[in-house]
Amino acid sequence: MNNRERVRAILNYEQYDRMPVVHFGYWKETLEKWVKEGHLAPEDIEGYADSNFADLRLNRTIGWDFNWANNFSPYNALFPAFEREVLEDLPGGLQKVRNPEGVIVLEKPGTTTIPSEVDHTLKTRPDWEEHYKHRLQWDEARVQTAPVNVNGIPTPFNAGGLEFLNKDERDYPYGFFCGSLIGNIRNILGVTGLSYLYAEDPELYEEIIDTAGQLAYRCAAYTLEHYYAFDFGHFWEDICFKNGPLVIPSVFDALAGPHYRRITDLLAAHGITSVSLDCDGCIDALIPTWLHNGVNTMFPIEVGTWQASIAPWRRQYGRALRGVGGMNKNVFAWDFAAVDAEIERLKPLVDLGGYLPCPDHRIAADARWDNVRYYCDRMRAVFG
Repeated sequence: MNNRERVRAILNYEQYDRMPVVHFGYWKETLEKWVKEGHLAPEDIEGYADSNFADLRLNRTIGWDFNWANNFSPYNALFPAFEREVLEDLPGGLQKVRNPEGVIVLEKPGTTTIPSEVDHTLKTRPDWEEHYKHRLQWDEARVQTAPVNVNGIPTPFNAGGLEFLNKDERDYPYGFFCGSLIGNIRNILGVTGLSYLYAEDPELYEEIIDTAGQLAYRCAAYTLEHYYAFDFGHFWEDICFKNGPLVIPSVFDALAGPHYRRITDLLAAHGITSVSLDCDGCIDALIPTWLHNGVNTMFPIEVGTWQASIAPWRRQYGRALRGVGGMNKNVFAWDFAAVDAEIERLKPLVDLGGYLPCPDHRIAADARWDNVRYYCDRMRAVFG
């Protein structure tokens, strides 16, 4: 049984021989620290990105089976993106920058952090018409020029990528990235701007969501005309925080729900029945919309701040809800005993079925190399 077959079996409540050991990537600082400590060579992490050649090499070295962020992603957001533009140099080494989404942010070169948003290009309908609407229209180039990781080497869909996919010989799961219906819009407008737009111009609010939804559908339809052996679909949103959604659940259901349904119906027509969704924060109020519209696998399951777990969701929604995530990566900074305790905590959750443990988010720079290696070995011993 290969890892592709294992994941399909787990998410469909079927028998499998062992649990795959899955991760979701690393912070750059984590890999750099491990190089300094002598666990890796500089060339081991050169050019690292999700599921590229460096990531595949690290999987073998550390003991992972695969990275969940292993998917084909057409350009289903702004295309072309804005050119990054430094608008002003500020005291203390800060720069005011227009980023690829058109958001004005404060950045400090040489640091890695979430930049402060200070202004937004999109505020009104004229801004939408001038700067954004044309960047969210369908074009075959969104798929044709998008990269496929051919054995870890990014290759355009129309220059060998499709041929690689259609061989259908891989032993690891490969997903189709369906895009975002609200998350990218929230990025562009900011949380405050998104909220005000709904109050001040609900017609434009709906038009933007419909434009994003139509684009996501067209990207999916074109891709699936040429290749349909994906193992799962995957959306990204990030529209919640620690106390709940950043959008009104009833509005989200009414405006975004039909677009999810249209896309997941298309996936199902091509045999893709597992659909995961990446939304950080406390997502409980939005789960009904996702489940009702064909999104059946929640990712991540944030075990940190508010102790999220698949168990209460399973009690509420039954086996219709699956999950990936929910492994507390904080134990990587502690010791072997903490890793063992975390794996013990996961046992009854794995027994529920339809659940694949995975560290929530990127592995942080406080992670100890030996603990991560130990985790991979112990997961095989315990769940193998």
